[in-house]
Amino acid sequence: MVKIIYSRKYNIGFYGLERLHPFDSKKYGRAWRYLRAKLGRRLKQLAIKTDRSANLEELLFIHDFEYLKQLRSSRYVAAALELPPVAWLPGWVVDLHILRPMRWATRGTIVAAESALKCGLAINLSGGYHHAKPGNGEGFSIYADAAIAVQSLRKKALIENDSRIVYVDTDAHQGNGFCHAFMHDRHAYVFDVFNSKIYPAMDIKARERIDCPVKINSSTTDLEYLGAIENLLPGFLNSVTRQPVGLAIYNAGTDVYAGDPVGCLNLSAATILKRDLMVVSELRKRNIPTVMVLSGGYTRESYQLVADSVLGLVEQHAA
Repeated sequence: MVKIIYSRKYNIGFYGLERLHPFDSKKYGRAWRYLRAKLGRRLKQLAIKTDRSANLEELLFIHDFEYLKQLRSSRYVAAALELPPVAWLPGWVVDLHILRPMRWATRGTIVAAESALKCGLAINLSGGYHHAKPGNGEGFSIYADAAIAVQSLRKKALIENDSRIVYVDTDAHQGNGFCHAFMHDRHAYVFDVFNSKIYPAMDIKARERIDCPVKINSSTTDLEYLGAIENLLPGFLNSVTRQPVGLAIYNAGTDVYAGDPVGCLNLSAATILKRDLMVVSELRKRNIPTVMVLSGGYTRESYQLVADSVLGLVEQHAA
């Protein structure tokens, strides 16, 4: 059984300024409406509504208090979002229209993690802010939702502190924030497929933390991409699952899509769907509770790519 976690409060809108960034900050709602049209009443059986935004206690599971204080500065948030006009907005406006939706999404990843322990697979229709580090935000990532969700499960004793964590990232950009959050935690195992020619290429420490790096570039074909995952992911998972695994986080970015202005890759919609079904299947066949988050996607088609993968997973794991 698949659970889909969503709140309309995920969507980010601030007086049209969001259009200055290539990221579709309302794709969550668009994906939800698409799913509702396709699934009808069935969606109600699958859906879990995010109950609230992440609170300070939860954010402090990963983030430094001084960093969270910095988020009161519109100038700082603007730099992290790569949206210079945000620097001129009042702090309360930035918090209300940008940071609060991201806190709702962060809480959604926590809810998805708890749901995955019960049902096996839960998809948060947001999240995947994989560039956020304990002490700073960058790359349109403010809160390290995946890392926070892992620590939340540990704090609540829902998983053991020494249970292994699997993190699979197929966003075009390397998930450097997650690597920094678990830099010295050897219970976390990282598999990352990323464009090695783009941001955050200079974060050498994060790249060295990846247990199984799969470097690709703009010339990588659909067959080569799927082949690399098919050849490397099963062996990686087999080695990790020699000891109990408490949770898997799958960061499923759609910015690998051909024409995406930020990912700089050339993969087809069919390949993205096959990728998502393959990754989740490999995780679930090993009975690893799995959370999927959306991460990056900078084309107008991103919401439909996401929704098509969710529909495929609903059918694949219907029982």
